[in-house]
Amino acid sequence: MFTDLDPEVRRRIAAAAVPRTYRKGQLLFVEDDPGESLIVVRSGAVAVFRTSSSGERALLHVVRPPGVLGEVALLDGAPRSASVEAIERCSALALSRTAFLELVHANPRILDSVLNSLGSLIRRLTEQNTDHVFLDLAGRVAKTLVRLAGDTAAPMVTVELNQSQLAEMAGGSRQSVNQAIGTFAGRGWLRTEGRRIVITDIGALRRRAGMSG
Repeated sequence: MFTDLDPEVRRRIAAAAVPRTYRKGQLLFVEDDPGESLIVVRSGAVAVFRTSSSGERALLHVVRPPGVLGEVALLDGAPRSASVEAIERCSALALSRTAFLELVHANPRILDSVLNSLGSLIRRLTEQNTDHVFLDLAGRVAKTLVRLAGDTAAPMVTVELNQSQLAEMAGGSRQSVNQAIGTFAGRGWLRTEGRRIVITDIGALRRRAGMSG
């Protein structure tokens, strides 16, 4: 988020933030908690999810360094709209809304960085909604794996996400997602290693997901 800011401004932001660590499985915050801070992930990974009234979870996004959480809360101060859980041991920086507003008054360009991040968030959510309309489940699974792999030119990519979490993220049952994974494995696009998925042909997954390039 703050990459384009001057080094001195970034140092001020880091100085105003509070270091935090979370163990695997620990909740950073839950829906309706006070939206009082921005969280910058420094190491590890966290999962953003919503929970239905019946207790079912929908995994919305996995955030890895240098990702951020809680941009909306910085602007409106409203309660959290989702819950976040550490899926790996992670370290983070927490920037309170009060400290953020003080920094913005002194450095207005910080607000531009937050607005750019919000724009990316809105585009991602719009794309996810579109995927549920135009892609079948196997296509959504393929696209989810491509997103989790990130931008890489490596011939093999390991995704640290079990199949239950993948089912939550793709919006399908675990059984249906397992079938899609089995099909992809049979075609040589990936293999499973315990709770990990090793992608061996990311280009094939991109084509299955209808992605260009």
